[in-house]
Amino acid sequence: MDLSTASLFSLRDLIRRKEIHPREVVTALAERIAARDSGTRAFLQADTERALAEVENFDPETPLAGLPIAIKDNINVLGHPCSCGSRFLAGKYTAPYDATAAVRLRRAGATFFGRLNMDEFAMGSSTENSALQATTNPWDPTRVPGGSSGGSAAAVADGTALAALGSDTGGSIRQPASFCGVVGMKPTYGRVSRYGLVAYASSLDQIGPLSRTVDDAALLLEIMAGHDPHDSTSAREPVDSLVPGSVEDLKGITFGIPREMDREAVAPSVLKVFDEACDHLRSLGAELCDVDLPASTHAVAAYYVIAPAEASTNLARFDGVRYGLRCESPADTLDLHTRSREGGFGPEVKRRILLGTFVLSSGFYDAYYQTALKVRSLLRREYATAFSRADFILTPTAPEPAFPLGDRTSDPVSMYLSDLFTIPANLAGLPSISVPAGFTVDERPLPVGIQITGRAFAEASLLRAAKAYESTTPWHQQFPYKED
Repeated sequence: MDLSTASLFSLRDLIRRKEIHPREVVTALAERIAARDSGTRAFLQADTERALAEVENFDPETPLAGLPIAIKDNINVLGHPCSCGSRFLAGKYTAPYDATAAVRLRRAGATFFGRLNMDEFAMGSSTENSALQATTNPWDPTRVPGGSSGGSAAAVADGTALAALGSDTGGSIRQPASFCGVVGMKPTYGRVSRYGLVAYASSLDQIGPLSRTVDDAALLLEIMAGHDPHDSTSAREPVDSLVPGSVEDLKGITFGIPREMDREAVAPSVLKVFDEACDHLRSLGAELCDVDLPASTHAVAAYYVIAPAEASTNLARFDGVRYGLRCESPADTLDLHTRSREGGFGPEVKRRILLGTFVLSSGFYDAYYQTALKVRSLLRREYATAFSRADFILTPTAPEPAFPLGDRTSDPVSMYLSDLFTIPANLAGLPSISVPAGFTVDERPLPVGIQITGRAFAEASLLRAAKAYESTTPWHQQFPYKED
């Protein structure tokens, strides 16, 4: 059987009918990693022996029936290394507990197989900020997979993972999903517990799935969602069934396109795919209208005040004392902190810590941080108004397809603008999904995704809309390789 095109649902059905065993799935994935990952370099570790031992006691009646799920390397899984793509933790930290998301997946029968590369501490849009290795895009090895969950997106696209977990602070699930041609979903803030996720920006971070189909993403989200007493920001909203099942059309559904979406800022090849997607949604019975989100034009600026401010606080715990890298022979406590952080953090992490410390400092707190929070509040109100006219907000996921490796490493601002369309949903705390929508017409075609954003805690309707689009288009069935 061709695992590279199989969904979690189809494999689960085969397992329950005893046509295959989860050990066969793990073994096949290990062989695929050995054959392909030397080029893509999505995996930091694939622990085949541990996974094979776990699946021997699987329960076929659980929702995941022993199926292996790969994990972004900032989510704690008991006994597994957790490096966050940083020298600070690489080889120096093994998770002493399970993240709540991991607990719930494990109870649902999942086997954890593989730690996936990422931008250091989730700070980046290309996975080039990883201190451990550079991951490439399976569709074109000269291009980035996106970030910060680039390893997760690349592994799913390359057929080395059935599905994966990522984290999304400003687009870190959706943007790489678009670049790699897979499904990526950020839930409503508070829908999935952050307990066990190494914090970047605590008011923005969310764990979410990357997968080959909307149904698979919905299944993983349904398992992980729900209140968790370990996380004070975890919502108490009830979790309904999220798997869409059969969806025939979009009659009576309205998609709002922000007037502020600057078409000139979008690559022509992406704009062409987006316009074709709009036409297809109309053919399914949907209506499209304009909505106003003027504060979205300030979203990137507000994000790069709020997120670094929270990061500067969250990363203060990496001090060379409690865990992780420690410099040799420090002269005193200040020297210990200074040299440990200097040697452990990469350039982008240092940049954001410095920026965050600056905007929180005396004399600048009101001018920058408080102003950014006001923009965030205004954006939330504008989304509420927009949802009085439209059921969903529709944009490209990213303003361009995957860009060449090294193209933006010396220009942080151009890198930050990769998240132009994804950041607003994080600031507003809304659920948002990227689904494959087509390819550029370049000599080497690259995937392009569309982004659908919904009302808070309306993941079920959002997933149904995404499924209606997916089930009537061929893009999720395209793969960057051919079976040997």
